[in-house]
Amino acid sequence: MSEKKLDLNVDVSGLSDDDYHDLWKRMGRLRIRMVEKIGKCSHEVGDTYYYDDPYHKPEGVCPALLHVLDLYTWRTALGFPSWEPKDRKAHMIHCPAKKGSVWELKKIYK
Repeated sequence: MSEKKLDLNVDVSGLSDDDYHDLWKRMGRLRIRMVEKIGKCSHEVGDTYYYDDPYHKPEGVCPALLHVLDLYTWRTALGFPSWEPKDRKAHMIHCPAKKGSVWELKKIYK
C-alpha cells in the first residue's frame, strides 16, 4: 500500500453549498442487522434498523448498542474498510453486554 495520507479524495477547494449538499445526499444510508443472538436480548436475529445518516440514530435500538455503533457509523458511511476479511464493507459489532449479540453495520444505497 502507498504511504499517502488517507482522505476522502474529494477536491473541496471550489466546493459550493450545492455541491456540499449533493455530497451529503450521495453518502447513503446505514443498516444495522442482528446476525447472531447471544444471551438475553430484546432483539431477534434478522431485526434490522436504518440510519438515514450518521447523525440520525434509529429508534427502538438499545442505547448501549447505539453507543458502541457510534464508534463506527462515520467510518462505514465514508466507506472505510472493516477488519472483516470476508466482507470489508461490513463491520461486525458486538453489543456491549457481557454476552453481547452480534450486529452487522453496513452502508447501503437508496
